Amino acid sequence: MRNVVIVGSGCAGNTAAVYTARANLKPVVIKGHEPGGQLSLTTLVENFPGFPEGINGPDLVENIRKQAENFGAEYMHGVVTEADLSKRPFRINVDGEWIDTRTLIVASGASARWLGLPNEQKLIGHGVSSCATCDGFFYRGKKIMVIGGGDSAMEEANFLTRFGSEVAVVHRREQFRASKIMLARAQHNPKIKFLTNTVVEDIHDVSKQTVTSVRLRNTATGAVWEQEVDGFFVAIGHIPNTAVFRGQIETDGDGYIVSKGGARTNIPGVFHAGDVQDRAYKQAVTAAGMGCMAAIEAERFLEAEGA
Repeated sequence: MRNVVIVGSGCAGNTAAVYTARANLKPVVIKGHEPGGQLSLTTLVENFPGFPEGINGPDLVENIRKQAENFGAEYMHGVVTEADLSKRPFRINVDGEWIDTRTLIVASGASARWLGLPNEQKLIGHGVSSCATCDGFFYRGKKIMVIGGGDSAMEEANFLTRFGSEVAVVHRREQFRASKIMLARAQHNPKIKFLTNTVVEDIHDVSKQTVTSVRLRNTATGAVWEQEVDGFFVAIGHIPNTAVFRGQIETDGDGYIVSKGGARTNIPGVFHAGDVQDRAYKQAVTAAGMGCMAAIEAERFLEAEGA
């Protein structure tokens, strides 16, 4: 019987592990299918407090993991394939092995939607990004491209004009899904240009380990051309990793966990942390803060039961 099982090993999950381990609750962390979470896909992180020169994303998340292990947290490779939260103790199946736990912290994050281009994954962190707030600073005075047609794309494009010399918004259709106010704000920004009825066929240049250009195709005319670009931002949304908990933990229409205050879910003893619930901020520092909140909630829950 475990006191705390934490699903996810990103900033939120690892911080929850630090706090619950320091409380002598001997947490078990399930690493998940993306160990390290979104930070494992980034390079230099300059906006996490305490690192004046910045720190590489994988190094940051690894440091928090080591900190948790120093206090006694246990890490387990694997993915949660099934969960029974209908009664306590909760039961979690990790790659065929069932684990019983008194409390559960879901910090499984949200995976960025990608375009599925041949070179896309090879250039993540080398010019390809899914987070303007995280990486926009690196493209000061450079050419930036944003892919998407919703509010997220408009918001990211507007934000990126603070840094880039120009921002091109590429959308596969003529019409945008973005709200009128967000679209108008982008359309009135002199730095933003729109390429509608346009899709990206591939990104270059893997051999140089950095983004140099993209190959575009107009879906109406069939015209294909290369366009120089330094930063390539995919803003077509995220997928919260909650599928295994659907029908038990309450989620909204997009699959994000519905918070019941603090870090609580609709199930007493089950808590949330990080991007699995946060659709607004999605920052390493907010994920860490939420991991702390979930850990304290779990500790107080167990104390109230005399565990």
